[in-house]
Amino acid sequence: MLEGRGGNIGISIGRDGVFMIDSQFAPLIPKIHDAIKALSDKPISFLANTHHHGDHTGGNENISNLGANIIAHDNVYNRIKNNAKQGNNALPTITFNDKLSLYINGEQVMAIHFDNAHTDGDIMLYFTESNVLHTGDVFFHNRYPYIDLNSGGSIDGYIGAVKKVLMLIDEETKIIPGHGNISNKKEYLTFLTMLQDLRGKVLTEIKKGKTEDEVAADTSLSKTYDDLGYSWGFINSEKFRRTVYKSLN
Repeated sequence: MLEGRGGNIGISIGRDGVFMIDSQFAPLIPKIHDAIKALSDKPISFLANTHHHGDHTGGNENISNLGANIIAHDNVYNRIKNNAKQGNNALPTITFNDKLSLYINGEQVMAIHFDNAHTDGDIMLYFTESNVLHTGDVFFHNRYPYIDLNSGGSIDGYIGAVKKVLMLIDEETKIIPGHGNISNKKEYLTFLTMLQDLRGKVLTEIKKGKTEDEVAADTSLSKTYDDLGYSWGFINSEKFRRTVYKSLN
């Protein structure tokens, strides 16, 4: 796992070359490439994008210029193609709709799409021999997640995605989140509990007739998780309560 200013990067190295997951921002690619070269002298064969956001795809063009083939969900291809603001001219060369298997460096890597979670184009990647899961932004370590409602994300789809992957992982799985420290199943389950708890509390308030602003202002709904440090700069507790409300309403 390589950490930087954008989403966490996953790297698989071996006889078949380098398999890279996400590319952060274009200006960081020289440093990222230096870090990869320190691990392997093999070329970057494939780059997988977990979704379309610029902090995960901003380096696509630079990595493509190094000879890598880019893998992503169909919706990611369409969003990158249609989003000129990203300034990213390197489109995925391999896309899929549901599931994809990549056999590289001695193991099967399963890429699995989840509908309407963080966005409408999310994939998680599971390394079947290494027992490593890269979640993209369908898991934020010890913090509230960003659910991009404008890009097809939803609280119900997000919870569904987090739950579905439980069939693949165990207590020994190393989990690379989209943002935050490397994690494990216990912390992943705590994150799921938080999502389900806040969804239930916000839904109760909606049924009582509470407005979006009332729910957003009600700190008691998320106090348990605020006290644990889940509120952070980009997604504070007020913003997350508001997002859950909008998604459910």
